[in-house]
Amino acid sequence: MYPMTLTTWILILFGIITCIPLLLAQLVILFQPKGQVAKDILIGKGEEWRNETHFKSAYGLAIADWLIFMPIFLLSLVGIFLHTYWGYLLFSISGAIQLYINSFLWFFEKEYVYPANGAIKYFTYIWGNFIYWGIASMVYGIIRLSGNIF
Repeated sequence: MYPMTLTTWILILFGIITCIPLLLAQLVILFQPKGQVAKDILIGKGEEWRNETHFKSAYGLAIADWLIFMPIFLLSLVGIFLHTYWGYLLFSISGAIQLYINSFLWFFEKEYVYPANGAIKYFTYIWGNFIYWGIASMVYGIIRLSGNIF
């Protein structure tokens, strides 16, 4: 396949920096779903879940990320380090997963999260980086594979 490029390393590091803190925070909600620590990390110190739907969506997305996204992302890294086609395919799929989930959350959470944090935080770290990384890794994976697929 292809040797790893600087772009590959940048996207891998951007993905790790963006996704690992969230995955670690989601472990808290998976092990202590109704605990105060989960609420403090995921919605803010001293805040409460807005309603049962808010809690269930956070809990469900934590399960989905650990069952689907994390294994695909880790396998993609293994495949990329081995210079395989499937590594770039899985990298692209992991980007599509982040893009899909976080596009929804970008709008779902805006009413509550945007006013408290402002535009810069909201459109970068809080939701933006997941979307930017998702688009970049999805497109990059497709480009790396395009010579072999198309």
